[in-house]
Amino acid sequence: MTDETFTVAVVDPSPARAAIVEEGLRSAGVARVAVIGETEDLLARLAAINPDVVVIDVASPSRDLLEQLFHVTRVVARQVAMFVDRTDPAMMEAAVDAGVSAYLVDGLRPERVKSIIDVAILRFNAFCRHQRELVDARTELADRKVIERAKGILMQARGLSESEAYALPRRKAMNEKRRLADIARAIVTASELLG
Repeated sequence: MTDETFTVAVVDPSPARAAIVEEGLRSAGVARVAVIGETEDLLARLAAINPDVVVIDVASPSRDLLEQLFHVTRVVARQVAMFVDRTDPAMMEAAVDAGVSAYLVDGLRPERVKSIIDVAILRFNAFCRHQRELVDARTELADRKVIERAKGILMQARGLSESEAYALPRRKAMNEKRRLADIARAIVTASELLG
């Protein structure tokens, strides 16, 4: 982590614990560390800092903190590593549901911070990649459905074969340098308007 712009936000109401995390990050080569001592208005504070990674160190995460984290991970979309003093399976599950990438119990030592941050980043990136793949798959499925529907409309309205009903919008899409699915949507929309 030698990137000078790489920023880690450390959220910890305890200055002593925050100093341990900050020491571990700095010794790992992170130059920009922002410590947030209060969790009130956490989303606004993190948005202002715009960190690459968020490290939260609390004795036990509260429901309020987890609710804020849920919004943070959706709006700010950053990797979150959480250090807690004691285990609680329900809180652990709630933290993961809130978007925490790494949840560590009783293991806050400066020398471990960098590897934990690295794992949180890898997990977050894998999650984002899977989310993109899911969105792409859903879009592709929706595109196929609208293309099939447009083919059916053309086959019925113009008495075309299936291959002709596919070739017509495909040729138009190529000529206009547009996506086939966009042309198909236009055909479906026009058909709905004309009834």
